[in-house]
Amino acid sequence: MAFGPASAGYDRGITIFSPDGKLYQVEYAAVAVRQGWTIIGILGGDSAVLISEKRKHAPLIDLVDLEKIFIIDTHVGATFAGLGADGRILIDYARIIAVRHRFIYDEPIDMETLVRSIGDLKQLYTQQAGVRPFGVSLIFAGVDARGAHIYKTEPNGLYFRYFATAAGSGEQSVMEFLEKNYKEKMSLEEAIMLGLKALRASVETGLSPERVEIGYVTLKDRIFRKLTLEEVGNFISKTGVDK
Repeated sequence: MAFGPASAGYDRGITIFSPDGKLYQVEYAAVAVRQGWTIIGILGGDSAVLISEKRKHAPLIDLVDLEKIFIIDTHVGATFAGLGADGRILIDYARIIAVRHRFIYDEPIDMETLVRSIGDLKQLYTQQAGVRPFGVSLIFAGVDARGAHIYKTEPNGLYFRYFATAAGSGEQSVMEFLEKNYKEKMSLEEAIMLGLKALRASVETGLSPERVEIGYVTLKDRIFRKLTLEEVGNFISKTGVDK
């Protein structure tokens, strides 16, 4: 089917609305997110948990050293689904925002300020000619003076606070599982086990420690840390998602 100059313009140009009010480049960015590896964020009673899937896209890749969950500041971590290079750039940008705030105000940045800064940058890239939207969604887990939080940012710059959320290729099946099984005020262990069960519902084979990365932060310690390979393996065995 041939397209005329007008249709080609709004299909390719980030600054041109289609006749039905859409920015197609932004929608294409959302498609890129849905093709990414599955990521999950779960809010517990006094904790926030991130779980990320890892896959081999080449036979000789070492999954152990492949990082999908990143420490942004001592009290906050993040993961992403979508284009890896875009995610890396936004992770570095979030780190700059966090350290700049700590340097100026001598205190850790609050979660919404950090997430809003990422959303503002994403939105900026949906309205300028010569650029394209970031094809990535990020999930942040952290604590601040208001408690523990899970935030998710979309390619168009929107962000929301969630009790539980997911992104990537397994988002639909994971969200269906979480909507049926999520309970408020879960313990840290319960939140991790729920996330592993939800991730297992989105993959064809059982999970292994090399294919999963887990990070968390609690209100008590206020330090975001990532589980070791051994700790991830213990949770997988305890949850029974290795089958």
